[in-house]
Amino acid sequence: MLRVGWFSTARGDSSRNLLNSVFTSIQNKDLDASIEYVFCSRERGESPKTDLFIEQVKSYQIPLLCLSVRKYAEMFHEKIAASDEILPPWRLEYDRQVMKLLEPFRVDICLLAGYMLIVGQEMCEKYDMINLHPALPNGPKGTWQEVIWQLISNYATESGVMIHLVTPQLDRGPVVTFCRYPITGNAFNKLWDEIKGYELEKIKIEQGENNELFKRIRREGFIRETPLIIETLKALSYGDIKISNKSIFDRTGKQIKGFDVTDRIDKLISKCKYIE
Repeated sequence: MLRVGWFSTARGDSSRNLLNSVFTSIQNKDLDASIEYVFCSRERGESPKTDLFIEQVKSYQIPLLCLSVRKYAEMFHEKIAASDEILPPWRLEYDRQVMKLLEPFRVDICLLAGYMLIVGQEMCEKYDMINLHPALPNGPKGTWQEVIWQLISNYATESGVMIHLVTPQLDRGPVVTFCRYPITGNAFNKLWDEIKGYELEKIKIEQGENNELFKRIRREGFIRETPLIIETLKALSYGDIKISNKSIFDRTGKQIKGFDVTDRIDKLISKCKYIE
């Protein structure tokens, strides 16, 4: 059984939906794993969405650990800057306090699921931590919004979603699993034609995230995120892939640069109502 540690900031509905999907897969015995604890970087009372998440975790009878990064920052009269790759001393100390909370637990993998903080070097070295990034290996970095705008700017023909090992370098840890999908052909061609001749900045100003091409790319990526996480945990549980010394190996012991699960994800997606 794969023992999982769950990390979240629990800012919105997607955090709850993802936890529910994985928990349900475990309950249905589709996934041979257990969630040993949930760590949240917010505490009750900081956000209605977070409060709902906390109640959800308790209803699943999973141990819940909370340490508010906002309150911790205020102790040092600092502001939170989650995008900073060079972490200030107070943030490294925050990580150390989190690790103290986790000492009673033993897990095989830590999953960052909507955890909106860069993880420092000490924590990355102590645990095997994985994170979802909405791009192909060696693809665009940044938030999903930034990724999509870069794809449009580059007239990309495909994109993907990957799970990677967490390192202090944003979105650049060794790739664990990934899937790809086309963003040309069929429903896409008309949308690409609609933006021909327009400068990207004008599209951003006039339409922003309501642009139909932007929305279509986001949809195709979004519907693959939860299946990819579940398939990754399955692959780790079944021994299809292994993590050792911060490198990824297949079941034969060969080091790989990511396990391609596109076919598996496509089969799941083909049964989904989102695909036309």
